[in-house]
Amino acid sequence: MFRLPLEKLNQLYLRTFDSEFLRRIARNSSYLVSSTVIVAAIGMVQNGLQGRSLGVAGVGLLAAVASYANVINRFTSFRIDELVIKYVRLYEERKEHQMAAAVYKLAAMLELGGSIVAFIIIVALSPLGVQFFSDTPGVESIFVLYGSLVLINGVFDSSDGILQVFNRFDAKSVIDISQSIVRVVLTLAVFLSGGGLIGMILAELAGRLLRSVSVCFLALRTARQQWGAGWWRTPISVLKSDRRSLLAFAFSTNLSATVSLVAKDSEGLWVSAFLGNVAGGIYSMALALIGILQIPISPLPSTTYPELSRAVAQNNWQAVRSVLRRGSMLAALYSIPVALVLVIFGRELITLYTGVKFLPSYEPLVVLLIGYTFSNIFYWNRAALLAFNRPIYPTLVNFTGMIFKIIGVLTLAAYGAVGFAAVLSFYYIYTVGLAVLRVRRDLRDHLSKPATA
Repeated sequence: MFRLPLEKLNQLYLRTFDSEFLRRIARNSSYLVSSTVIVAAIGMVQNGLQGRSLGVAGVGLLAAVASYANVINRFTSFRIDELVIKYVRLYEERKEHQMAAAVYKLAAMLELGGSIVAFIIIVALSPLGVQFFSDTPGVESIFVLYGSLVLINGVFDSSDGILQVFNRFDAKSVIDISQSIVRVVLTLAVFLSGGGLIGMILAELAGRLLRSVSVCFLALRTARQQWGAGWWRTPISVLKSDRRSLLAFAFSTNLSATVSLVAKDSEGLWVSAFLGNVAGGIYSMALALIGILQIPISPLPSTTYPELSRAVAQNNWQAVRSVLRRGSMLAALYSIPVALVLVIFGRELITLYTGVKFLPSYEPLVVLLIGYTFSNIFYWNRAALLAFNRPIYPTLVNFTGMIFKIIGVLTLAAYGAVGFAAVLSFYYIYTVGLAVLRVRRDLRDHLSKPATA
């Protein structure tokens, strides 16, 4: 009875994932996608509780506080996980384990130093944060409280990179789910007790602390298993021959991150600064609903990047092409139907989720869906460029996109949250589109080399 359908499903699986590279991505992604679905569902409950407890303006202030800490943290973080993934994977493929261990050690030191600097900046600039991004005066302590997250995540990204390199996605998934449960349970307790914004922030920080400690512990254990008990004594000087390459990669990705902060990762600050916390709350809720579109897609870059780096290191360009093509196909099969559902039933979902007071979120949601759907389909664009050793190209593209973003904000701010949504959608289409064209050109050049040899 079930034999024929199962055989067809097996044939479809083998056609779709017809290489070990694709099967590894599918296997690793299955862990993260499963956890992402659960975490996203829990996060939706948490966001709903926050919306009903804090109101529109409160949600806007919380979004501004979170963006403020994130922007400063990202400014000093060097996107260290990408450095770890690229170079630890490279040295592991070459069996140069001592150099791989030195990269992790260097990355952890850089990240911890950057986190300390970020927290000092957060404290020093908190009065400006209140002045520009809050409708409520005298809440500097709230900005500093949420900013302590950068210390909690002191070596999180470098440790997370190690787990990705050694395919510990199963453990990452368990950690993500556990911290989400802690956050939503504490958020519910704050909601039921009538607590306010500070209680919501403490609930968030508690979950993040659990995640950071767990990931760091597991990463250190993994490093010990791979490189021995004394791996941390490896002198950083063993990287002397590749120092220029490492520094160029680190600073170029950090510059790219800085550009992205202005262009797309600081939406809460832009909206609150120009329109106030009420509009910020409306826009934040639209972005929260966009999370439904990104549920199975958001983990894919982190599972695809290590495999692309492996394939490039092995000069296996056919595998690279297959990963990109199949990835886009599967992403489109999910993204397009879900986007249509959100357009058709978006108003009903918002009402059910947080009540009628957030109904103005529908219009910016529809506009945001255009850019996010396009970005979803080509989710691999940045991962592919980094694997191709082009860390500077996305920086240049994002920089020009940032210029257009600033012009767009100044031009369309009068149209409220919808105007900001239109600018962000254009930014995604412009930057992702150019990145995809660059990847296609590079891949075509590499594939043509054997034929002309």
